[in-house]
Amino acid sequence: MSLAVCVFCSSADGVPGPLRGLAADVGAGLATRGWRLVYGGGGLGLMGEVARAALAGGAHVTGVIPHGLAALEAELLEVDDLVRVDDLRARKAAMDARADAFLVLPGGLGTLEELLETLTLRQLGVHDRPIVLLDPEGHWRALHDLLDGLVASGFASGDLAGALPTAHRAEEALDALAAQVRPQG
Repeated sequence: MSLAVCVFCSSADGVPGPLRGLAADVGAGLATRGWRLVYGGGGLGLMGEVARAALAGGAHVTGVIPHGLAALEAELLEVDDLVRVDDLRARKAAMDARADAFLVLPGGLGTLEELLETLTLRQLGVHDRPIVLLDPEGHWRALHDLLDGLVASGFASGDLAGALPTAHRAEEALDALAAQVRPQG
């Protein structure tokens, strides 16, 4: 099965080396499994590392980038499909429409916003696609605490933090996605 994995992650260029290696492991792992990458279209930070490694391994890569961020995020022209959209909302919609699963690496406000929207839509039953956090250094620990607090205070139902399995290595994260994907048809 050629799974299309949407990866949300940082486009910041000052990300430490170990996280860059993790991102490259994700891209290489996607390629090894014969999966496709859908991502934000940039060439900087973790975003660029994932995409370049996926391309180097022979994975099909689709980048989705708003016109206004093409220069700022150094759009990666080498991708198989580069989709240019008007704004960030259109970017998320285009990525979502192409994704079978979501993998979230460390990132900033943009990554957090993408994750929260995807999780919210899952909680509302709009989709049932898997979402996995790849977090070797505890980047998302406070998010899990916040989600647990929302449930404990009655502002959310269910086990929100449990809906976001967390992996510490790239292969572990990809295995977690594979285990959750429902066969099509």
